[in-house]
Amino acid sequence: MASVIRVTGAWTQLLADWLDSEHLLAPDIRAVLARWAPDDIVPLPVWQELLVRATALRPQLPAPGLAIGAMVQPRHVGVMGYVVLASSNLGEALLAYQRYERLFYGADLAEISMEDGDVEIRWERSSASMGQLMDSVGIASLITFLRRQVDNAPPPSLITFINSSPDTPEERAAYESFFGCPVRFDDGYTRVRFPVRYLSIAMPHSDPGLRALLDRQAEALLLALPDSDAFDRALQQVMLRLLPENNATLQRAADALHVSLRTLQRRLDKRDLTWQQLLDRTREQLARQYLADRSLMLGDIALLLGFSEQSAFNRAFKRWTGQTPARLRKSLAML
Repeated sequence: MASVIRVTGAWTQLLADWLDSEHLLAPDIRAVLARWAPDDIVPLPVWQELLVRATALRPQLPAPGLAIGAMVQPRHVGVMGYVVLASSNLGEALLAYQRYERLFYGADLAEISMEDGDVEIRWERSSASMGQLMDSVGIASLITFLRRQVDNAPPPSLITFINSSPDTPEERAAYESFFGCPVRFDDGYTRVRFPVRYLSIAMPHSDPGLRALLDRQAEALLLALPDSDAFDRALQQVMLRLLPENNATLQRAADALHVSLRTLQRRLDKRDLTWQQLLDRTREQLARQYLADRSLMLGDIALLLGFSEQSAFNRAFKRWTGQTPARLRKSLAML
């Protein structure tokens, strides 16, 4: 599994933001970062080397990986940010992280389990450890992203790392201060553990990135069904939830709306629509809105729309519009 692990160009911009916050010119490091567009795949050794070189410029900082992870914004995390931001509670957000983690690392690494009244998201020693610096950036980013969505977010109950304990008491204290909970090292897993009751904490949907997402989605849904009524709008919101799970079927939509399959079919018949026609129309309008967001890779958009592969999205989009997603994105960039 380790051979396929990588990160995205959008993710590496965390480091550029940290350099800015530290007022570090670092022209050599910035030159390497500039080679990678947000949708490029960055080999893991390149990312590791950049982190090492950058943090060497601030040797006096304890746990610099935490400071880098604390810079995370929705634009760094692409489709994962979209789905996490749109989650209704912390539990949905953690499941969204697990579902879309492979877009960062090229592999499904995280497991979620229940442990003694806590929910735990963890990464095995054999596949997940990328070194203490990269691991600390990743876990700090995850916790920071969630904290920014929930006011007065409670701390985790435990953080553990596979890697060895830091050399100094100051650095070990920096970890516990940052996470606000006990932190252990030399563990069998890198893990984040929360009391299970925290999973019901509502996401307030106050992030500006989410506002932009919801505005795009609202415009897309309006264009898909211009004369929508309350039932239509509820159906479209259900579709938004089901599409990323690749599970937008008529039966699942009916179940989510708590109506019979026949009732939903009658509603579509009144609009002279089949389920497939509504699905295609909604996907096309959402695709047009998502393509305007340069932080989303084409593969991200394919997953948001419920396609298992980008090639399937490309074919469908060309059938709807007569052009490929890449061509439309290029034309949008020229406006």
